Amino acid sequence: MTSHSLSESQTEQFLTFELAGEAYGIEILKVQEIRGWEPVRKLPNTPDFVKGALNLRGSIVPIIDLRERFHMPKVEYTPTTVVIVMCLETETTGAAVMGIVADAVSDVLDINLADIKEAPNLGSKINTHYMRGMYVSKNGMVMLLDVDKLLNPEEFIDIIELQ
Repeated sequence: MTSHSLSESQTEQFLTFELAGEAYGIEILKVQEIRGWEPVRKLPNTPDFVKGALNLRGSIVPIIDLRERFHMPKVEYTPTTVVIVMCLETETTGAAVMGIVADAVSDVLDINLADIKEAPNLGSKINTHYMRGMYVSKNGMVMLLDVDKLLNPEEFIDIIELQ
């Protein structure tokens, strides 16, 4: 078997979730746990999309609202609102644990890496820097996110300084 055919059959699992009726996916290997929404401790001097922090078994975990991160309309949190707790790798600080708020968790998909399409260039309004690509499933399109870039704490510092 050539290495070329091996790479074409590589699959990864993605956890899919909903934001404003659209499907998004993140690598399942990054996910530590999924929790129901609970009130968080507010953090001063953070962008609006940083909702606060949770004490998770002694670790302080920043919680990010992806709707606000993506400039979508805010909604009231409901019983289906979840926090997806993830472990990510940053270039300078190494491993970091963060949580994202999603409207609901959908499914786990096995995606063949060869089936991931490149993210379209959508102009300067939408930053495709955070997108790993697009996947077309039988239920529609899923936007696959690169959480290491999306949730990089150093970028939050840059955002705060821009405000």
